[in-house]
Amino acid sequence: MRRMASHLIGVDRGSVMLFSDYQDGGAMWTGDGPRELRRVVEFAEPFRSPPVVQVYISMWDMDRRTNQRADISAEMVNSEGFVIVFRTWADTRVARIRADWLAIGELSAEDDWNVG
Repeated sequence: MRRMASHLIGVDRGSVMLFSDYQDGGAMWTGDGPRELRRVVEFAEPFRSPPVVQVYISMWDMDRRTNQRADISAEMVNSEGFVIVFRTWADTRVARIRADWLAIGELSAEDDWNVG
C-alpha cells in the first residue's frame, strides 16, 4: 500500500504507438528469439515524487500462426517520466503494439516550502 502525504493528487495518462514493424520489416515482425523495445514517456508536468504507473496493451496485432507472447512494463519511473518496455521472445511475430498508461501521484502545492 502506498500512502500519499499530499492533499494534491495528480493523474496523468497517455497512449503511445510503440511500433508498427510489419510496415518496414522491423525486428518484432521478422525476428525471433528475445526482442525488446523501450520508449521514454514524459509527464505533462512533474509529480512531487515518483508516481505509481500502470502500463497496458491497448491494441495488438500479432501473427496467428505463432504463439502470442508479450510482456509490457514501466521501468525507471521518476517524477518527470518513465520508460515503457515491451518484450517478446521465441517465434512470436508482432506487427503493431499500442500501449496506454496511467500515472497517479502527489503534486507540489504553490505554498510548499523548498528548503535546500
